[in-house]
Amino acid sequence: MQAIATGARASWSQARARERLAGLLDLNSFTEFLDPTERVQSPHLHLFDLPSAFDDGVIVGRGKLDGKDVLVAAQEGQFMGGTFAEVSGAKLIGLVRAARDHRSLPQTVLLLMDSGGVRLQEANAGELAVAELMRAIVEARRAGVAVIALVGGKAGAFGGAGLTAATCSRIAISAKGRIGVSGPEVIETNKGVEEFDASNKALVWATDGGKTRRLLGGADAFAEDSIEGFRAAAKMLLTKIPAFDLKMMQAEQERLVERQTLFATCNDAVSMWRILGIKESEAIRDMDTGTFAALADSIRGANHDAR
Repeated sequence: MQAIATGARASWSQARARERLAGLLDLNSFTEFLDPTERVQSPHLHLFDLPSAFDDGVIVGRGKLDGKDVLVAAQEGQFMGGTFAEVSGAKLIGLVRAARDHRSLPQTVLLLMDSGGVRLQEANAGELAVAELMRAIVEARRAGVAVIALVGGKAGAFGGAGLTAATCSRIAISAKGRIGVSGPEVIETNKGVEEFDASNKALVWATDGGKTRRLLGGADAFAEDSIEGFRAAAKMLLTKIPAFDLKMMQAEQERLVERQTLFATCNDAVSMWRILGIKESEAIRDMDTGTFAALADSIRGANHDAR
Protein backbone atom coordinates (compact mmCIF):
# COMPACT_ATOMS: atom_id res chain seq x y z
CA MET A 1 0.00 0.00 0.00
CA GLN A 2 1.42 3.36 -1.00
CA ALA A 3 -0.45 6.59 -0.42
CA ILE A 4 1.62 9.61 0.51
CA ALA A 5 -0.16 12.35 2.42
CA THR A 6 2.37 15.04 1.58
CA GLY A 7 2.53 14.16 -2.12
CA ALA A 8 4.89 11.73 -3.80
CA ARG A 9 6.92 14.47 -5.47
CA ALA A 10 7.14 16.72 -2.40
CA SER A 11 10.73 17.83 -1.75
CA TRP A 12 12.46 15.82 0.96
CA SER A 13 14.83 18.67 1.83
CA GLN A 14 11.98 21.17 2.20
CA ALA A 15 9.72 18.87 4.24
CA ARG A 16 9.56 18.76 8.02
CA ALA A 17 10.41 15.53 9.86
CA ARG A 18 6.78 14.55 10.39
CA GLU A 19 5.99 15.17 6.72
CA ARG A 20 8.88 12.92 5.70
CA LEU A 21 7.62 10.14 7.95
CA ALA A 22 4.07 10.50 6.66
CA GLY A 23 5.24 10.12 3.07
CA LEU A 24 7.94 7.52 3.59
CA LEU A 25 5.76 5.02 5.42
CA ASP A 26 2.59 3.28 4.28
CA LEU A 27 -0.55 5.32 4.86
CA ASN A 28 -1.71 5.39 8.50
CA SER A 29 0.88 2.79 9.54
CA PHE A 30 2.96 5.01 11.83
CA THR A 31 2.71 4.71 15.62
CA GLU A 32 4.78 7.23 17.57
CA PHE A 33 6.59 6.42 20.79
CA LEU A 34 6.74 9.28 23.33
CA ASP A 35 4.49 11.54 21.28
CA PRO A 36 4.34 15.31 21.93
CA THR A 37 1.43 14.96 24.38
CA GLU A 38 3.84 13.28 26.81
CA ARG A 39 5.95 16.47 26.95
CA VAL A 40 9.32 14.69 26.95
CA GLN A 41 11.49 17.72 26.25
CA SER A 42 14.88 19.18 27.11
CA PRO A 43 15.26 20.15 30.78
CA HIS A 44 18.15 22.49 29.93
CA LEU A 45 17.14 24.92 27.20
CA HIS A 46 15.16 27.20 29.52
CA LEU A 47 18.42 27.97 31.32
CA PHE A 48 19.57 29.67 28.11
CA ASP A 49 16.20 31.38 27.52
CA LEU A 50 15.66 29.14 24.51
CA PRO A 51 12.36 27.54 23.51
CA SER A 52 12.04 23.78 23.78
CA ALA A 53 10.07 21.36 21.62
CA PHE A 54 7.69 18.71 22.93
CA ASP A 55 9.56 16.01 21.00
CA ASP A 56 13.02 17.64 21.40
CA GLY A 57 13.49 17.51 17.66
CA VAL A 58 13.41 13.71 17.27
CA ILE A 59 10.40 11.56 16.39
CA VAL A 60 10.60 7.81 17.04
CA GLY A 61 8.14 5.03 16.39
CA ARG A 62 7.24 2.13 14.16
CA GLY A 63 5.38 1.68 10.90
CA LYS A 64 5.41 -0.15 7.60
CA LEU A 65 7.41 0.41 4.45
CA ASP A 66 5.73 -1.30 1.51
CA GLY A 67 4.18 -3.73 3.98
CA LYS A 68 7.42 -4.43 5.88
CA ASP A 69 7.52 -3.60 9.60
CA VAL A 70 10.19 -1.04 10.46
CA LEU A 71 11.30 1.14 13.36
CA VAL A 72 11.92 4.77 12.43
CA ALA A 73 13.55 7.88 13.86
CA ALA A 74 13.43 11.29 12.21
CA GLN A 75 15.51 14.32 13.22
CA GLU A 76 13.88 17.73 12.81
CA GLY A 77 16.57 19.89 11.25
CA GLN A 78 14.49 23.02 11.76
CA PHE A 79 14.63 22.69 15.57
CA MET A 80 18.08 23.52 16.96
CA GLY A 81 19.61 22.19 13.74
CA GLY A 82 18.46 18.64 14.51
CA THR A 83 21.14 18.44 17.16
CA PHE A 84 22.00 15.56 19.48
CA ALA A 85 21.27 16.32 23.13
CA GLU A 86 20.11 14.56 26.30
CA VAL A 87 16.51 13.80 25.33
CA SER A 88 16.85 13.61 21.54
CA GLY A 89 19.89 11.36 21.93
CA ALA A 90 18.17 9.08 24.44
CA LYS A 91 15.23 8.58 22.06
CA LEU A 92 17.55 7.54 19.22
CA ILE A 93 19.64 5.25 21.40
CA GLY A 94 16.59 3.67 23.01
CA LEU A 95 15.06 2.86 19.63
CA VAL A 96 18.17 1.14 18.29
CA ARG A 97 18.76 -0.76 21.55
CA ALA A 98 15.16 -1.94 21.54
CA ALA A 99 15.64 -3.43 18.06
CA ARG A 100 18.85 -5.04 19.26
CA ASP A 101 17.34 -6.56 22.41
CA HIS A 102 13.78 -7.50 21.42
CA ARG A 103 13.33 -9.86 18.51
CA SER A 104 9.58 -9.27 18.63
CA LEU A 105 10.20 -5.74 17.32
CA PRO A 106 10.98 -4.98 13.66
CA GLN A 107 14.58 -5.80 12.83
CA THR A 108 14.96 -2.84 10.50
CA VAL A 109 15.65 0.73 11.67
CA LEU A 110 15.37 3.73 9.36
CA LEU A 111 17.21 6.86 10.53
CA LEU A 112 16.00 10.02 8.78
CA MET A 113 19.07 12.14 9.50
CA ASP A 114 18.99 15.94 9.45
CA SER A 115 21.53 17.26 11.92
CA GLY A 116 24.43 19.63 12.30
CA GLY A 117 25.86 17.55 15.15
CA VAL A 118 25.91 18.08 18.91
CA ARG A 119 23.75 20.72 20.61
CA LEU A 120 26.20 23.21 22.10
CA GLN A 121 23.93 23.99 25.06
CA GLU A 122 23.99 20.31 26.03
CA ALA A 123 27.40 19.44 24.67
CA ASN A 124 28.47 16.75 27.15
CA ALA A 125 25.15 14.93 26.90
CA GLY A 126 25.21 15.29 23.12
CA GLU A 127 28.73 13.88 22.76
CA LEU A 128 27.82 10.93 24.97
CA ALA A 129 24.66 10.36 22.94
CA VAL A 130 26.60 10.18 19.69
CA ALA A 131 29.10 7.70 21.14
CA GLU A 132 26.37 5.52 22.66
CA LEU A 133 24.28 5.63 19.47
CA MET A 134 27.22 4.53 17.33
CA ARG A 135 27.90 1.66 19.69
CA ALA A 136 24.21 0.70 19.74
CA ILE A 137 24.11 0.63 15.92
CA VAL A 138 27.19 -1.61 15.72
CA GLU A 139 25.78 -3.95 18.35
CA ALA A 140 22.39 -4.00 16.63
CA ARG A 141 23.98 -4.83 13.27
CA ARG A 142 25.95 -7.62 14.91
CA ALA A 143 22.63 -8.97 16.23
CA GLY A 144 21.17 -8.97 12.71
CA VAL A 145 19.37 -5.61 12.68
CA ALA A 146 19.53 -3.55 9.47
CA VAL A 147 20.08 0.17 10.08
CA ILE A 148 19.60 2.47 7.08
CA ALA A 149 20.44 6.20 7.09
CA LEU A 150 18.50 8.55 4.80
CA VAL A 151 20.35 11.85 4.32
CA GLY A 152 18.78 14.72 2.42
CA GLY A 153 17.71 17.39 4.89
CA LYS A 154 18.71 21.05 5.01
CA ALA A 155 21.03 20.56 7.99
CA GLY A 156 22.85 17.66 6.31
CA ALA A 157 24.60 15.05 8.45
CA PHE A 158 27.59 16.71 10.09
CA GLY A 159 29.62 16.08 13.20
CA GLY A 160 28.09 13.27 15.23
CA ALA A 161 25.46 12.75 12.55
CA GLY A 162 28.13 12.17 9.91
CA LEU A 163 29.91 9.69 12.16
CA THR A 164 26.65 7.95 13.00
CA ALA A 165 25.72 7.59 9.34
CA ALA A 166 29.04 5.87 8.69
CA THR A 167 28.17 3.13 11.22
CA CYS A 168 24.91 2.25 9.47
CA SER A 169 24.34 -0.78 7.25
CA ARG A 170 23.52 1.40 4.25
CA ILE A 171 23.20 5.10 3.38
CA ALA A 172 20.93 6.79 0.85
CA ILE A 173 21.67 10.41 -0.06
CA SER A 174 20.30 13.03 -2.45
CA ALA A 175 21.95 15.88 -4.33
CA LYS A 176 20.73 18.18 -1.52
CA GLY A 177 22.26 15.91 1.14
CA ARG A 178 25.65 16.48 2.71
CA ILE A 179 27.80 14.30 4.97
CA GLY A 180 30.92 15.40 6.82
CA VAL A 181 32.72 15.21 10.14
CA SER A 182 33.06 19.00 10.36
CA GLY A 183 30.62 21.42 8.78
CA PRO A 184 31.85 24.17 6.44
CA GLU A 185 31.17 26.93 8.98
CA VAL A 186 33.08 25.05 11.67
CA ILE A 187 36.11 24.62 9.43
CA GLU A 188 36.05 28.27 8.39
CA THR A 189 35.70 29.48 11.99
CA ASN A 190 38.63 27.41 13.23
CA LYS A 191 40.97 27.48 10.22
CA GLY A 192 39.96 30.61 8.35
CA VAL A 193 38.26 31.33 5.05
CA GLU A 194 41.50 30.53 3.19
CA GLU A 195 41.15 26.92 4.35
CA PHE A 196 37.44 26.59 3.55
CA ASP A 197 35.05 29.27 2.34
CA ALA A 198 31.66 28.27 3.75
CA SER A 199 29.90 30.80 1.52
CA ASN A 200 31.20 29.06 -1.62
CA LYS A 201 28.26 26.72 -2.23
CA ALA A 202 29.92 25.01 -5.17
CA LEU A 203 32.88 24.15 -2.95
CA VAL A 204 30.63 22.93 -0.13
CA TRP A 205 28.64 20.59 -2.35
CA ALA A 206 31.69 19.41 -4.29
CA THR A 207 33.31 18.46 -0.97
CA ASP A 208 30.44 17.19 1.19
CA GLY A 209 27.50 16.92 -1.20
CA GLY A 210 25.52 13.85 -2.13
CA LYS A 211 27.00 13.39 -5.59
CA THR A 212 30.56 13.37 -4.28
CA ARG A 213 29.69 11.07 -1.39
CA ARG A 214 28.07 8.59 -3.76
CA LEU A 215 30.92 8.71 -6.29
CA LEU A 216 33.53 8.09 -3.60
CA GLY A 217 31.61 5.23 -1.97
CA GLY A 218 30.44 7.12 1.12
CA ALA A 219 26.81 6.38 0.28
CA ASP A 220 25.13 3.36 -1.25
CA ALA A 221 22.20 4.86 -3.14
CA PHE A 222 21.46 8.19 -4.77
CA ALA A 223 17.89 9.39 -4.29
CA GLU A 224 15.83 12.05 -5.98
CA ASP A 225 15.07 14.99 -3.68
CA SER A 226 11.51 13.87 -3.15
CA ILE A 227 9.67 11.82 -0.56
CA GLU A 228 8.97 9.14 -3.15
CA GLY A 229 12.64 9.20 -4.17
CA PHE A 230 13.77 8.34 -0.65
CA ARG A 231 11.00 5.78 -0.27
CA ALA A 232 12.24 4.02 -3.40
CA ALA A 233 15.86 4.19 -2.21
CA ALA A 234 15.00 2.78 1.21
CA LYS A 235 13.04 -0.11 -0.33
CA MET A 236 15.94 -0.92 -2.66
CA LEU A 237 18.56 -0.82 0.12
CA LEU A 238 16.50 -3.17 2.27
CA THR A 239 17.28 -5.85 -0.32
CA LYS A 240 21.03 -5.21 -0.11
CA ILE A 241 21.93 -5.37 3.57
CA PRO A 242 25.47 -6.75 4.02
CA ALA A 243 26.34 -9.37 6.60
CA PHE A 244 28.08 -7.86 9.61
CA ASP A 245 31.03 -10.17 10.05
CA LEU A 246 34.81 -10.27 9.91
CA LYS A 247 34.82 -10.84 6.15
CA MET A 248 32.79 -7.67 5.58
CA MET A 249 35.02 -5.66 7.91
CA GLN A 250 38.17 -6.87 6.17
CA ALA A 251 36.70 -6.01 2.77
CA GLU A 252 35.78 -2.53 3.99
CA GLN A 253 39.28 -1.97 5.34
CA GLU A 254 40.76 -3.07 2.02
CA ARG A 255 38.44 -0.66 0.21
CA LEU A 256 39.56 2.25 2.38
CA VAL A 257 43.24 1.43 1.85
CA GLU A 258 42.63 1.19 -1.89
CA ARG A 259 40.82 4.52 -1.89
CA GLN A 260 43.65 6.19 0.05
CA THR A 261 46.14 4.94 -2.53
CA LEU A 262 43.93 5.87 -5.48
CA PHE A 263 43.42 9.47 -4.34
CA ALA A 264 46.79 10.06 -2.65
CA THR A 265 47.72 12.97 -4.93
CA CYS A 266 44.30 14.67 -4.92
CA ASN A 267 43.61 17.90 -3.08
CA ASP A 268 39.95 18.38 -3.99
CA ALA A 269 36.89 16.44 -5.06
CA VAL A 270 37.12 17.40 -8.72
CA SER A 271 40.57 15.84 -9.03
CA MET A 272 39.14 12.66 -7.48
CA TRP A 273 36.36 12.68 -10.08
CA ARG A 274 38.97 12.83 -12.85
CA ILE A 275 40.68 9.71 -11.52
CA LEU A 276 37.29 8.01 -11.62
CA GLY A 277 37.05 8.88 -15.31
CA ILE A 278 34.91 12.03 -15.10
CA LYS A 279 36.66 14.65 -17.19
CA GLU A 280 34.09 17.45 -17.08
CA SER A 281 32.96 18.44 -13.60
CA GLU A 282 30.18 20.61 -15.06
CA ALA A 283 28.57 17.48 -16.46
CA ILE A 284 28.18 16.06 -12.95
CA ARG A 285 26.55 19.24 -11.70
CA ASP A 286 23.98 19.27 -14.49
CA MET A 287 23.08 15.56 -14.52
CA ASP A 288 19.54 14.61 -13.54
CA THR A 289 19.03 12.08 -10.76
CA GLY A 290 18.54 9.03 -12.95
CA THR A 291 21.54 9.70 -15.19
CA PHE A 292 23.82 10.41 -12.26
CA ALA A 293 22.61 7.38 -10.28
CA ALA A 294 23.37 5.09 -13.24
CA LEU A 295 26.84 6.63 -13.65
CA ALA A 296 27.62 6.29 -9.95
CA ASP A 297 26.42 2.68 -9.88
CA SER A 298 28.72 1.83 -12.79
CA ILE A 299 31.71 3.56 -11.17
CA ARG A 300 31.18 2.04 -7.76
CA GLY A 301 30.82 -1.40 -9.31
CA ALA A 302 33.98 -0.91 -11.34
CA ASN A 303 35.88 0.09 -8.21
CA HIS A 304 34.71 -2.88 -6.13
CA ASP A 305 32.80 -0.87 -3.54
CA ALA A 306 32.47 -3.02 -0.42
CA ARG A 307 29.70 -1.06 1.23
